[in-house]
Amino acid sequence: DRLYFAILCQKPKSGAPNTHYFCIDDEFVYENFYADFGPLNLAMVYRYCCKLNKKLKSFSLIKKKIIHYTGFDQKKQANAAFLIGSYAVIYLRESPEDMYRLMLSGSISYLPFRDASFGTCSFHLTLLDCFHAINKALQYGFLDFNTFDVNEYEHYERAENGDFNWIIPNKFIAFSGPHSRSKIENGYPHHAPEAYFPYFRKHKVTTIIRLNKRLYDAKRFTDAGFEHFDLFFADGSTPSDTIVKTFLNICENAEGVIAVHCKAGLGRTGTLIACYIMKHYRMTAAEAIAWIRINRPGSVIGPQQHFLMDKQAELWTEGDIFRAKLKGNHKIAVKRILSGVDDISINDIRNR
Repeated sequence: DRLYFAILCQKPKSGAPNTHYFCIDDEFVYENFYADFGPLNLAMVYRYCCKLNKKLKSFSLIKKKIIHYTGFDQKKQANAAFLIGSYAVIYLRESPEDMYRLMLSGSISYLPFRDASFGTCSFHLTLLDCFHAINKALQYGFLDFNTFDVNEYEHYERAENGDFNWIIPNKFIAFSGPHSRSKIENGYPHHAPEAYFPYFRKHKVTTIIRLNKRLYDAKRFTDAGFEHFDLFFADGSTPSDTIVKTFLNICENAEGVIAVHCKAGLGRTGTLIACYIMKHYRMTAAEAIAWIRINRPGSVIGPQQHFLMDKQAELWTEGDIFRAKLKGNHKIAVKRILSGVDDISINDIRNR
């Protein structure tokens, strides 16, 4: 009963004997691409959780109520609510629904998050979607703050250091498309394929999938021992069924980690990785989009959001069939092994 969340029109007076107020509105700030304003990325969620754990364990605050307050900026309110809600889901094991209900008490509403584009937004990502995404990421082992390396995350997400993020540990990296040579263009650093080799080798990346037009020769990856596939579709557009099917097939058969890129590694890349997440983890389209954006802000743009909503039922069914087949194959394999064991023991007795 010590943790509270408040929206205040003015800064509270400090020095209250039994209350500790804190605000993160200016500490954890979302870097927008266009009209997008959140949710805050995984490193900020991690740093916030560390900060709050420290306060809750602090000897000097032991008898105080701890109040995370936010001001009247609606975008900052949504991000502050996202942080404290995520903390409750991760550390207090609150259910996403209970947390969302709690956040809405007092007839408060929050701005839904939107995509990294301009103009009217026709797809709303809610706090509930984000809480569900965090909860499912915990369940499936995508999210583990005991092993999360916040410094590595913040290093590699920077454009000059490669501009890439893990979406699913040991499975998917989303990255900005390499160029034929490393250079700085309009103040933005581009990297040659070779710049990625050391990190990719160290983290068992076996497969590269390119979704944009060819700005480098694929041979540079294949000569270095990586598999390389081209599945081009236009920037900002949605993939054909054939592309989705081929992408899923490649990912289901890849031996190691798959690194996916388009031009920026946001729209097309996020869309196809979301298809895999929906098929194999039965996340809703909104939860998949939320999880990908928490890891790599700005992902999945415009019509790609509705495309994923439309694909959800089909991908869930495909996933159910895929898992049923695996289960069947597993049973057959186990049967074979067991019948083999019987043969060995019978033969063994006979030979004696």
